[in-house]
This record gives sequence, structure tokens and C-alpha cells, in this order.
Amino acid sequence: MTENERTAMKLVVTGGAGYVGSVCAARLIEAGHEVVVVDDLSTGHADAVPGGARFIEGDAAETAETLLGEGFDGVLHFAAKSLVGESMQDPGKYWNGNVVTSLRLLDAMRVHGTPRLVFSSTAATYGEPDSSPIPESAATRPTNTYGASKLAIDHAITSYARAHGLAAVSLRYFNVAGAYGAYGERHATETHLIPIVLQVATGDREQVQIYGEDYPTEDGTAVRDYIHVVDLADAHQLALAGAAAGEHRIYNLGNGTGFSVRQVIEACREVTGHPIPAAVAPRREGDPAALVAAAGRAREELGWTPERADLAGIVGDAWRFTQSRRGATAPR
Repeated sequence: MTENERTAMKLVVTGGAGYVGSVCAARLIEAGHEVVVVDDLSTGHADAVPGGARFIEGDAAETAETLLGEGFDGVLHFAAKSLVGESMQDPGKYWNGNVVTSLRLLDAMRVHGTPRLVFSSTAATYGEPDSSPIPESAATRPTNTYGASKLAIDHAITSYARAHGLAAVSLRYFNVAGAYGAYGERHATETHLIPIVLQVATGDREQVQIYGEDYPTEDGTAVRDYIHVVDLADAHQLALAGAAAGEHRIYNLGNGTGFSVRQVIEACREVTGHPIPAAVAPRREGDPAALVAAAGRAREELGWTPERADLAGIVGDAWRFTQSRRGATAPR
């Protein structure tokens, strides 16, 4: 551990009542950092704010414009609109909620001299890649407004880092999954495969849909890279420590291996003991055959190594969280 990592920081975590933000805030507090969570609770949950964090309910940008005047060492910016389908139906919500909010946050950081930013970006900035695994040097061609809005923020961060000396890191997530004790995934509109499959095991869905079984993959179903949310959170701490003034660094976060839809369903069957019926449906337009991260840069420059890459372990943590929210005891 470096001297920078040992130094306690005073940090703002926007969107810290959401899935990834709450886990990251919890891990930061455990590491000895002082954390203020800002969340408007439009998609987050007040009971997901970790104990030990100061909580402010409100818009990320509006709050930051005054809050940062207290003096902070950095901001971890998770607050965002993140539904792909909605982004295409209501693009203004995403350009305003993601891009405008982030620009106001960047200006507040500049005014108050907040030196570090870690931004929650996404693999959706790459769109449909020409090949997989995907390096950070791959062309960025987002196919939806959500990905385009995140890419626009990345461009803005680069400009602010160069012009104002901001030390910034963008972390482009692939498929985040798993849970950390009382902190896990619970979206009003669920679009992620593992929690959707687990909803069949809990009886909240009759079956899971497999969109396409004719992809050029080993079993014909689409392949994705799944990263445990704790590994993801730990990368944020390393990014804070490794950020350099005047630079904007971008890192992919993934395990570097992929699992097919059928493999995920089978892992959920094994963990839950439920048969989990599945039905094949046509491919969804724009779904690539494989999205896997080339995450070597994060390993080499941040010293980050995912330690929870086992699919059964990722699913098991998600299942325990799901069961705990239903008031039941999860199987060991």
C-alpha cells in the first residue's frame, strides 16, 4: 500500500445511495476516509447510505456548488441516469441529468479548488466494438444516448484537467454484479441479467428470456464480462490515490474473461437450487456477440487486480443480498 493510500481524505460521493455508489462509500469509510454522500433518491435508497457517512439529500450539482466550499480532497461522481432504453425515448433527460449536471459539478470543483475526481463511466461509450477484448484505445462509437452522454462527460473532464490542473480518472465499467453485505442491486426497473435471473428464483418472474442463441460464441448466446462490485469499489480507491494533477486517465474495469447468458443462468440454478425456466427470443437489435474488457492498463498503472472473478461467487453474493431483502435466510 502506498503512502497516498494510507492518507485519509475528505470525499464527496454523488449517487452514494445507489448500487455501486453505496458499496464504494462503504469501502471508503472502512478505509478511514471521511465521506459525504449526496443523492436525490430518485433511484437510490436512503437505507443504502452507509453508516458513518454524512448524508445530504439533493441534486448533485446544486449541492456541490455550496458543499465543496467546506474543502474536500476529491469527488467520486456516480450520480447519473443509466437506463439505455429510456435514454433513447427521452434523450433530454440524459443530456441534462448526466452532462449538464456533470459540467456544473466540474465548475463547482474548479471554483472551490477540489483537486481530484473519479468518474463513473461505462463500456457503453464503445458501442459495438470491432473486436473483443476491448482496450481503452478502441474507437468510441456509442449506440445510445446513455453511452453518448457518458462519453461527452469524459471529453469535458479531459478539457478541465488540461485547463485547470484537475487530477481525474474515468473508470469504464463492464457488467457490475454481486453485493457487499447489506449493499446490493435493487432497481425499480431492472435491466441487468443476474438480478433478472434471480427474480425467477424468487418467484417474481416466470422465466428468463434468452435474446438470441445464434451468436458466434461457444454456446450461441451473448458473452459479457462480469465484475464484482467490491472489486469495482476497490478500483476507485486506487484511482483516487493514482490520480495526477492535470491529467485525465481512463481505465476499463472488467475481469478480462466473459460468461455467456446460458452460463449465467446455469450458475444461478446451481446457487439457488431453482430450475429457472428459460425461453429463447429473437436477438435484440444492437446487442454485440461479446463484450469483454481488456483491463491490463488498470492492473499495470493502478495495481488493481480483481479478486472475486468466480461467477458462482458473484451470483452467490447477489443471491444472499436478494434473500436478505425478502426477509429470508439465504442458502450457504
